[in-house]
Amino acid sequence: MTNGAEVARTDWPVLEAAHQALRGAIQEIPIADWGLPTPCEGWNVAQVLLHAAGDQQAYAASLTGGPGPAYNPFEPATAFDGAPEDVLEPALTAAAEAWAGVEHDAAEVSVPIPPMKMAAELGVSACALDAAVHAWDIAVATGQPSPLTAELARPLLTAARQLVEPLRGFAFGPALPAEEGDDDVAALLRHLGRRPDWSPPEA
Repeated sequence: MTNGAEVARTDWPVLEAAHQALRGAIQEIPIADWGLPTPCEGWNVAQVLLHAAGDQQAYAASLTGGPGPAYNPFEPATAFDGAPEDVLEPALTAAAEAWAGVEHDAAEVSVPIPPMKMAAELGVSACALDAAVHAWDIAVATGQPSPLTAELARPLLTAARQLVEPLRGFAFGPALPAEEGDDDVAALLRHLGRRPDWSPPEA
């Protein structure tokens, strides 16, 4: 997907795992499938990718003071030019490099979501949460297996329970009630207002 080029890595395991999930989700998607509907109501697969890339760039900008996304991630275009990795990789690289400059025990870092400043561990989890959930959105919309694992979902759920409420109705829908047999992945998705068994609507 990256034509053999080395991708940016991070020493924050939760962010590394989330970035890898997002990278994996965009591989080998047929051109026609970028227009498919997703769990993000009203958005197609291309829009979710553009949104996810824009959010990673926004985290990088908050940390470094560098440039943010060139578009509003909450009003993404319905299509993009070029290869999907050309959309995603610059944003993931910016985020990974920005977080590489943050001490793991930093008490306060700048982030693009309320309350705009938080401890580094929570902030990087917020950045990872965004990448991971949109990796899931893209994967299930295009008929791929879920990229979320219990190992990744567990710390993201802990973070989501601290982060999501101020974003309800804007970035996330109402939480869905738990159901018997839910695992960590299902619990995370329901907390974010997503049905774990989501499937594309019938044409």
